Amino acid sequence: MLFSWFRKKTTPPDPMKYLIAGLGNIGAEYHETRHNIGFMILDHMAEEQNLTFESARYGSTAVYKHKGRQFVLLKPSTFMNLSGKAVKYHLDAQKVPVERLLVVTDDLSLPFGGKRIRGKGSAGGHNGLKHIETTLGHNQYARMRVGIGDDYKRGQQVDYVLSPFSEDEQFDIPQLLQTCANGILDFGTIGLSRTMTDFNRK
Repeated sequence: MLFSWFRKKTTPPDPMKYLIAGLGNIGAEYHETRHNIGFMILDHMAEEQNLTFESARYGSTAVYKHKGRQFVLLKPSTFMNLSGKAVKYHLDAQKVPVERLLVVTDDLSLPFGGKRIRGKGSAGGHNGLKHIETTLGHNQYARMRVGIGDDYKRGQQVDYVLSPFSEDEQFDIPQLLQTCANGILDFGTIGLSRTMTDFNRK
């Protein structure tokens, strides 16, 4: 009986698992463009722990470990407009409940460097979020929206989101990536509610 108690007390618990889906487009031509800020944030996190993304179905993944949690970093290979296929597949494959999903994406409605975490909401015209909502059948999932500004003329939205950040913006990118990475880790450790309070006011 004592032996059973000892074994029970010393067996390490399974770490809690989270799926972090950074949205973007694959291909060298899209590397570090505004639309790929989700990829950039996950790449930054992987570099912190010297992780390598491994090819998987509908994307590439790396596992970031922090405070007993596993953050499965997902970069979909489906292109932005079909992001839902990758998110749904890896939610099921990794056995992650939707409450532990965080989608990281760019947002034209926020100024460059602006950021918001919400537990649910509309797609706001973002095609990646639209497809995730359609595939999951609801919009009840957390998302981190990162502002890329809206400095473009009428009819040039596509060119703008697929363009690189300006020289001035690139100076601020490292700090923005780190702040967002910290927000992702907070999501998994202190919970959505507290993360929203802290992250959204910074």
